[in-house]
Amino acid sequence: MLNLFKKKISINIWLLPILVIGIVALTLISVFWGMHKLTHNAGGTLQFLYTLGKIRSSYVGEYTDKKLFEGAMHGLVEGLDDPYSEYLDEKGFSRLNEMTDGTFGGIGVVLGQRNKEFVVVSPMEGSPGAKAGIEAGDKILKVNDVDTKGRTLEDVVSTIRGKKGTSVKLLLEHKNGQQFTADIVRDDIKVKSVTGRMLPDSKIGYIRIAMFNENTGEEFKKAYEKLEQEGMQATLLDLRHNPGGLLTECVKVSNYIVPKGPVVSITDKKGNTKVYESKLEKVKYPLAVLIDHGSASASEIVSAAVQDTKAGKLFGVKTYGKGCVQSVFHITTKTGLKLTTAMYYTPSGRSIHKVGVTPDVEIELPEKATVDVQLNKAEEYLRDELKKR
Repeated sequence: MLNLFKKKISINIWLLPILVIGIVALTLISVFWGMHKLTHNAGGTLQFLYTLGKIRSSYVGEYTDKKLFEGAMHGLVEGLDDPYSEYLDEKGFSRLNEMTDGTFGGIGVVLGQRNKEFVVVSPMEGSPGAKAGIEAGDKILKVNDVDTKGRTLEDVVSTIRGKKGTSVKLLLEHKNGQQFTADIVRDDIKVKSVTGRMLPDSKIGYIRIAMFNENTGEEFKKAYEKLEQEGMQATLLDLRHNPGGLLTECVKVSNYIVPKGPVVSITDKKGNTKVYESKLEKVKYPLAVLIDHGSASASEIVSAAVQDTKAGKLFGVKTYGKGCVQSVFHITTKTGLKLTTAMYYTPSGRSIHKVGVTPDVEIELPEKATVDVQLNKAEEYLRDELKKR
């Protein structure tokens, strides 16, 4: 029995390396096959694994697995070359939540990326950025004397954002090509989504929507009903410098001003279409909507629905032209992925992506204007409509 036992041990010792090699091989094959099925790119999968292996075996500097994989995820999304998709690390995910909650720290300027340039979609009304003279359409060339070329949108935004009382230096370029420097002290940006008032000596209710956050639908309802109690018989909706926001909230607003039927349809990669509708039996009042180059995304959905259904008239200049929808996926409780997952279409079936919405009455607001000619033109239209009633 003793010899037999020793013989068995001897055999197991010889088998152990083979078993280990087999397990490692099977593991690598499983990983490779899984990644191959996921990516449909055998060469790319091998290159990724080779690079990861070389870093682990040969790199002399310090690194963490977390940093490696976060870098890989950033790279994956950047490879899409889509300015609206991004991997959200803990800071990015927190910023997104702050934006939709309606409170965040910074200078109050909404940025977009077009042709690899960083463009101001809109400065928020009364924000430090607006007070510094930043306008919709301005390009941001440098932040704190560092060039923005080759950087990601997330990186530029995170550099501009910061705690109240701290400052940031920006080099910008107006649409006319004139460059200027702005030293701006950051503040706590608290976005009141909706404001409303009756225009003087009229029955016209003016409602301004700054952005569509998670409170917008309820805030609009309160403002609208309050103006009705004050005698509103025509509505002037101001969506200028509105960078968009939550799809669900702009649909809630549309239910007050767009007649029964489609407001917007969303089509995903597989061709599945979801239609969001208004339940409003009839538009109650004459309607004018103000739009400009800073009107984007959700504000374009509302204005296009008004135009297509002939619920009212649009005044101003062509909108930004963002006709795609982003979904946010949780990766962990503190990180996520913001990904373009669908395109949206207006009630008539048109896409406004990279095209924008053209107003029914085009009227430019002059630089350094002392009179709001766009608002005056819309008000004039509504006064004429009220006379017909």
